[in-house]
Amino acid sequence: MASVTGVSVADELPGPDGRGPLSGDRAGTGRMGDRVFAGLAKGSGVLVIGLVTLVGVFLLWQAIPAIADDKVNFLTSRQWSVNDSDNLRFGIVELLWTTVAASTIAMLIAVPVGVAVALFITQYSPQWLSRPAANVIDLLAAVPSIVYGLWGLKTFTPFFNPFQTWLSDHLGWIPLFTKTDTQGTILLIGVILAIMILPIVTALSREVFAQTPVTHKEGALALGATKWEMIRTAVLPFGRPGVISAAMLALGRALGETIAVTIIVSTLPQGSKWTWSLLNGGETFASRIANNAGEFDSPAKTGAFIAAGLVLFVLTFIVNAIARIVIERRKAFTE
Repeated sequence: MASVTGVSVADELPGPDGRGPLSGDRAGTGRMGDRVFAGLAKGSGVLVIGLVTLVGVFLLWQAIPAIADDKVNFLTSRQWSVNDSDNLRFGIVELLWTTVAASTIAMLIAVPVGVAVALFITQYSPQWLSRPAANVIDLLAAVPSIVYGLWGLKTFTPFFNPFQTWLSDHLGWIPLFTKTDTQGTILLIGVILAIMILPIVTALSREVFAQTPVTHKEGALALGATKWEMIRTAVLPFGRPGVISAAMLALGRALGETIAVTIIVSTLPQGSKWTWSLLNGGETFASRIANNAGEFDSPAKTGAFIAAGLVLFVLTFIVNAIARIVIERRKAFTE
């Protein structure tokens, strides 16, 4: 920064100790503390990347031999017989369908509700109500998964079953709602997962909505916009990247949920009839691994389950990559 006399303003300002100008090393990055902090920050970033890379390498190292020995198509078969190391037969189509279907149901419920709650807390509710309401929503995130599972099994399932019966009776002609004798269904766990990820969507959306510049909101209102028009034209566009990030973080939680899914969803016996119905049971990647964790008694059998974990790892990675691409595109259009 140059002054009228050609002397740098930084040279004219006193240093932190008040005895000399703020220049050179004192002006910024030359300090030992700054260098140490920068090194620690870079090291932390490299450590995280290294850990993720090592996890991926481990999964590939363990899964590839099992996939190579698989006697059926790994991506399209629903067989799962891994007791005989010389005749491995396992596929992930059923696991993939259950995982994606339950997570999609959870997202379709949790994201609109979470965004609506965040808008109410930040834009509509009075001050005396907004903070307690936010705290109550945040408390849902502190409830352990096993509590959600037990509550869903003992309390919510009997309450939800009549609705599932109504769906099968009136919409059973649609393949997604074909009637089955299962009570612990994909639809049921999707609703439970929606409740579990609701605090994530609400908390992150609330924070980003609260940071909307006051000038944007007041400018919209000054131009004659109603409250909703102000939210639609100023608050939502500003918070869209944050909402997308919140949704993807919540989706990652839903994809990897284990305990609640294991407790609630009915496991289909081997060889039983399987349909695309959301009113049917099944297993997700996480619940299949958890249900059989005690049977990892041979490298071949362990490799089959690790192969399923590898698909979940890749699925989660793809979801987060897509979210990052969408966010960056939004930033490019708004800058």
